[in-house]
Amino acid sequence: MRSRAELALIVVFFVLVISLFPLGVSPDPNLLERIAPGIAWVAALLASLLSLPRLFALDHADGTLEQLVLAPAALPALVAGKVLAHWLTNGLPLVLLAPMAGVQFGMQPDAIGVLTLGLLLGTPTLSWLGAIGAALTLGTRAGSALLALLVLPLAVPVLIFGAGAAEAVSSGLGAQAHLSLLGAGLIVGWVFGPLVTAAAVRIAYE
Repeated sequence: MRSRAELALIVVFFVLVISLFPLGVSPDPNLLERIAPGIAWVAALLASLLSLPRLFALDHADGTLEQLVLAPAALPALVAGKVLAHWLTNGLPLVLLAPMAGVQFGMQPDAIGVLTLGLLLGTPTLSWLGAIGAALTLGTRAGSALLALLVLPLAVPVLIFGAGAAEAVSSGLGAQAHLSLLGAGLIVGWVFGPLVTAAAVRIAYE
């Protein structure tokens, strides 16, 4: 919350991408409705990447992160708190903006609901993937570029299942399978994410 300008940048970036994309593709309502879930998910993924380099970098630079590593409290719990704060300030606003994106692209109400639910399930997983990547790239040169190379391939399944859920509803099919896979990813992220991220942070100080 001390970097409110950066938080505003993430929201503005998301809104600009979903607003300008139709200008470069086609104003055809049927086409926009079909590609809307993919656009929203790609915009959310790219917007989340903007804030990931600073997840641990500032604390690493001023020594705060080292004190957290040496603290008697469990490091996985501290890491989980940081990732939760990251999602509340970066992922949750994108979830709240998802209905606006759906209305803008002419999506049906049920598809908008599934798109929003998919982002609610998938964006925390993106935050955990980003946290692991940010911890692994602590103290490295060109850390932002390396972080993007690490996170983007791992985020592809989340992107596919998230966009596929809303597309399935628009096509008259069920989205339960896609949402179940997103939910499974969320559970795996919250169970193993703190342990893996804490281990990666410790590696940075060895």
